[in-house]
Amino acid sequence: MQQRLAILDDYQDVAHGFADWAALEQAGVTASVFREPFQSEDALAAALANYQIVIAMRERTPFPRTVLERLPGLKLLVTTGMANAAIDVAAATELGITVCGTPGSPTAAPELTWALLLAIARNLPSEENSLRAGTWQTSVGMELSGKTLGVVGLGKIGRRIAAYGQAFGMEVLAWSQNLTDEAAAEAGVQKVSKEDLFENSDVVSLHLRLSPRSEDIVGEQELRLLGPEGILVNTSRGPLVNQDALVRALNEGWIRGAALDVFDQEPLPAGHPLLSAPNTVLSPHLGYVTAESYRQFYGGAFEDVKAWLEGTPVRVITAE
Repeated sequence: MQQRLAILDDYQDVAHGFADWAALEQAGVTASVFREPFQSEDALAAALANYQIVIAMRERTPFPRTVLERLPGLKLLVTTGMANAAIDVAAATELGITVCGTPGSPTAAPELTWALLLAIARNLPSEENSLRAGTWQTSVGMELSGKTLGVVGLGKIGRRIAAYGQAFGMEVLAWSQNLTDEAAAEAGVQKVSKEDLFENSDVVSLHLRLSPRSEDIVGEQELRLLGPEGILVNTSRGPLVNQDALVRALNEGWIRGAALDVFDQEPLPAGHPLLSAPNTVLSPHLGYVTAESYRQFYGGAFEDVKAWLEGTPVRVITAE
């Protein structure tokens, strides 16, 4: 039986360069690529009504129960990476939809995190803009050596960030709701309370999974504790930070600045207040957007589809 496969949110039009989707035609599968984000659940459900297989690029397109229930033909949903908060895995399982994941790069997001931190510490975007406009040296940067780095979430990415900080001569503090003394000691960092971390850090970098427990975990209190010389870096998920509080913090000078790769709305809409907020370095969720990462994402998705067609699905994700 002929089956249809949808590759979603291929913003850069590169999916065909990272896997041989045409090879699936021998198994009766026709692949289509969607480059633009869907503007509503209605648009998404209408576009995917006749597809049996869907590949989702990270959390660009959410699949809550309300969407999954409107896709009775969907049988396989692949997410890049092995976790996706935008997919209701329990609902998918209940509806008979297999959910599979892929490998991912352990270094793409940490490297971008450090690039953003260096950029905002040395005011690189504003200095480049002023240089191109004919002005020479308009600001004074900040060195990282000797400063204190606060890592919120000491998981795989957080541990790499802690190591980067140590390599730059920074003292590293860490906090998360489940952080143990043993895990902190193993990473060579000091475990502290959340309040102490924000009050005593020059830079705070966020590395938590988004969940009801972590949403808005950084608000006005934490930003005021970070203080007028403090920098916030968020390459994890936008809703970890209360966006209204962050906009106020930037406009009113509660903090030195923010380097952000993630936002409460993505793609970030025109007119969003962060686009005009001062002392920011902004990037369009580039943490995982590397050739090396895409090879693992799209290559793994291809393997998932092939294995499922053969009746032996791999990397199946189940509800926690």
